[in-house]
Amino acid sequence: MSNLDRQAALSVCGGRGFVVAEPVRELLSPRHVRLGESTEVRRLLPNLGRRMVGAWAFVDHYGPDDIADEPGMQVPPHPHMGLQTVSWLHDGEVLHRDSLGSLRTIRPRELGLMTSGRAISHSEESPRSHARFLHGAQLWVALPEAHRHVEPHFQHHTDLPTVTAPGLTATPILGELDGAASPGTVYTPIVGADLALTAGAAARLPVDPDFEYAVLSMSGRAEVDGVPVLPGSMLYLGCGRTELPLRADTDAGLMLLGGEPFEEEIVMWWNFIGRTDEEIREAREDWTTGTRFGEVKGYDGDRLPAPEVPATRLRARGRTR
Repeated sequence: MSNLDRQAALSVCGGRGFVVAEPVRELLSPRHVRLGESTEVRRLLPNLGRRMVGAWAFVDHYGPDDIADEPGMQVPPHPHMGLQTVSWLHDGEVLHRDSLGSLRTIRPRELGLMTSGRAISHSEESPRSHARFLHGAQLWVALPEAHRHVEPHFQHHTDLPTVTAPGLTATPILGELDGAASPGTVYTPIVGADLALTAGAAARLPVDPDFEYAVLSMSGRAEVDGVPVLPGSMLYLGCGRTELPLRADTDAGLMLLGGEPFEEEIVMWWNFIGRTDEEIREAREDWTTGTRFGEVKGYDGDRLPAPEVPATRLRARGRTR
């Protein structure tokens, strides 16, 4: 998914200097952003106070939206560099097209993972004939220096492993959780998992004390480490945990995001992640002139124009503001 904000703000992220080294309970509120005419998202990362969780650098939660009489998601062709996009649905379908020629329909609990590497472009849209409800999350993972110029590629995994406990089903989306590993390609120590809790469930999920974590609430009423989390909010948890207590008053859906704190400082502007002002400006120019990012064929409409880069020089700084 693209950042469609025409006044795209600079996000400066990364570096271990601002990592919370012990367990915390920091509730993050979303910023509401419109994507086109019919989709509104709740943006949890980058947040006013927290820019990253491990290598996770961007989190949008959307829906559930009733799109029975609407076109649904309509995100025109747009570019990415220096990151991976993760598409995760609880309801509906998203049709993915990209400049590599990929054409895939992503459905609930299937992993759509696009690695932009040095440059890629793609579009995302609800199919012409689509389900009534659309509900999901779109996330970005920052690529480390050693891998941020890899060749772009797209993966679609329809069969993911699960971990079960009484009242809990956990599906690793990226990385490994309690011995179960996602088939998605990763470039940093990271984990992302879908957590489905039944009403009345009380469970303790094993986690890595070297990772920092956050939990995004997708649906229902649940408590994470004793803190109530409502749909569309995210609880930042810091590092230093070996297990995570979970409880649900109703059937509930959560997403666990974590990873080793990302050491590098990055510059994130619009749909690009780089390291310097010059890189970002060059990427915008390449998209504007039609070079480097390729062409998304088959999309019925114009591609997305890039916003203006701020007049001030873009600089990489810390993880928090």
